[in-house]
Amino acid sequence: MTARDAIFASIRRSLGVTGDEAIRRQIVANRLSAHPASVIPARGQRAARERIELFCTMVQAAAGTAEVLPKAADVPAAVSAFLRAHNLPMTIRRGNDPRLEALPWDQAPTLEVTTGPSDGQQLSSVSFAFGAAAESGTLILLSGPENPTTLNFLPDTHIVAVDAKDIAGDYESVWQRLRETCGPGRLPRTVNMITGPSRSADIEQTLILGAHGPRRLHVLVVGDAA
Repeated sequence: MTARDAIFASIRRSLGVTGDEAIRRQIVANRLSAHPASVIPARGQRAARERIELFCTMVQAAAGTAEVLPKAADVPAAVSAFLRAHNLPMTIRRGNDPRLEALPWDQAPTLEVTTGPSDGQQLSSVSFAFGAAAESGTLILLSGPENPTTLNFLPDTHIVAVDAKDIAGDYESVWQRLRETCGPGRLPRTVNMITGPSRSADIEQTLILGAHGPRRLHVLVVGDAA
């Protein structure tokens, strides 16, 4: 018996069940197939423009920064301006997301752009989020070659673009769109939910940014949510 088996056996004994009860198994199967919504806070249930404003406010409340861009073509210049404003090297690493590949990077001639996962040597990265939840200022990024997960955690600065139309009021709406996009049983290996830069206050209750990941998170909201 493995440690996992021992833990589950102990839980079953405490509950007085075996795990083979038909009714209990049917309840679990029904829940997995129906995807019932959890409690949805009213805070994010707003009109499009107000939802974007709330999202940006919540990003800033979590120690991140955000700006709204009229169109995706403005992303390279915004990335360049952010790096320059923080006196950072003009180099970024990105995945091969088609939305990132289509951007006019040549319009930011001082910016050096490389593609692929991070090996820990890059200081800044750029990702494109699948969506976001306005209620908490949380970005939702999917793992894969389009946006490698290493770009979310290894560089010191993480810049994330997200389409304004993909910013939902709540988590449940994002999960539903993800299921519809991927199809049954075809979710990505990892769904990363990012709220603000990395932080920890484990040691003497002192807040440290960048403890387990980027110390800076900058969000570029692209386009119109309407």
